[in-house]
Amino acid sequence: MKSLTDLLSAIMVEEIIGSENKEITSLECDSRKIKLGSMFVAVRGYNVDGHKFIPLVTLAGASAVVCEEFPERLESSVTYIKVADTSVALGYLASQWWGNPSRKLKLVGVTGTNGKTTTATLIYEMARMMGYKCGLLSTVCNYIDSEAVPTNQTTPDPLTLNELLHRMVVAGCSYATMEVSSHAAHQHRIAGLQFAGGVFSNLTRDHMDYHKTVEAYRDAKKSFFDMLPADAFALVNADDRNGAFMVQNTRARKYTYSLRQGADFTGRIIESRLDGTLMQFNGHEVEVLFTGRFNAYNLTSVYGAACLLGWDKDEILVDMSRLVPVAGRFQAIHSPNGITAIVDYAHTPDAVINVLNAIDDILNKKGSIITVVGAGGNRDRGKRPIMAREAAMRSNRLVLTSDNPRNEDPVEIIKEMEAGLDTEELRQRTISITDRREAIRTAVMLAKPGDVVLIAGKGHETYQEVQGVKHHFDDREVVAEAFGTI
Repeated sequence: MKSLTDLLSAIMVEEIIGSENKEITSLECDSRKIKLGSMFVAVRGYNVDGHKFIPLVTLAGASAVVCEEFPERLESSVTYIKVADTSVALGYLASQWWGNPSRKLKLVGVTGTNGKTTTATLIYEMARMMGYKCGLLSTVCNYIDSEAVPTNQTTPDPLTLNELLHRMVVAGCSYATMEVSSHAAHQHRIAGLQFAGGVFSNLTRDHMDYHKTVEAYRDAKKSFFDMLPADAFALVNADDRNGAFMVQNTRARKYTYSLRQGADFTGRIIESRLDGTLMQFNGHEVEVLFTGRFNAYNLTSVYGAACLLGWDKDEILVDMSRLVPVAGRFQAIHSPNGITAIVDYAHTPDAVINVLNAIDDILNKKGSIITVVGAGGNRDRGKRPIMAREAAMRSNRLVLTSDNPRNEDPVEIIKEMEAGLDTEELRQRTISITDRREAIRTAVMLAKPGDVVLIAGKGHETYQEVQGVKHHFDDREVVAEAFGTI
């Protein structure tokens, strides 16, 4: 329990109706979880406005309601608190409820279109190699030091987020890393958190179904850096034209990383193979277990973040060589007869280009690339033809298939992808197979020893969502079946 007065000290209150002298039994933004003595925060969500549930939560026993406008009917037993923005207030209230856990950790946030999961996870792994207890909030899985906590969102809601950070503090963690999605920044899910640093990877087209414009998507990412305190660091990709924009208004200390120009932290690819890369970080050679220019960027940002966190630089270089790829991120699976399959989460045009370019650089025309790719349903439709065109241009054969069709017809999604095949040459090298399992099997059958099969889009996911139902489906298992290794 928390006193109402204590909770209200964390937010900017415009007006209060009712008594402040009461104890709050729980903090909720979901009307279905209200119990006697709860505080309800009426958030205006993307699909539902929490204000419409105020009469219901007061009947259910809510003791206090935080809102942007008072309801027409007021209950004498309820305290009504008016604020300018309930989504911002929820973040600060959640932090206060859980004892402001982010202030007791060195929390690093990672944002950008591609590379968030890999970068956040590798900083987490690096911290643990250094002997520190660390937490992780990511798309793949959340971790409280070594304890895995399943996730279904890139960035959780403020209540879940602060509870997880609190559990990290209780577990003795001194560091935490997290992905900061554009949705989370725009919806103020990270409001009230104190970050020790922020990392920007890159920015390309994504989530247009939500943000509508690239500018709005970019500005959502930038808002994360706008909120960083003066004693935090802001580490941005100098090779991305949006890097400098991200830190225009930040109070944090600014740093850059680059593969192409002078920067605070530089990475250089010396030799690349399917099973690893020889790199330089600020002039020091290190053999890493990652492949591709996009991974070289991720690793350089990890090197920079580790240095900025004050860890021993010699140990950082040793640990860089020990880091292993994240599940479903350029994950290589080899067949007994010399075919390599790469399972990758690439689900944007830029990510597909990056992965295919990495494979092409390594093969150096000594093998063919067969790509399997789809596009998610109920998401940005504009990227579908772009992804198909870019994949076809960089592959010897392309198989278009289903991803997570969700509530759309997978056949229609594939047709929208096929619209990007604007030359006869691209159409000739492409086949469409709606069933993803059959599509992967077909791609493997088309491959010869020395070829690479890229299965893009789902990566670590172990399900396929169709009409609101998640069915078990793991690209890696299907590849192993096709290779005859399971």
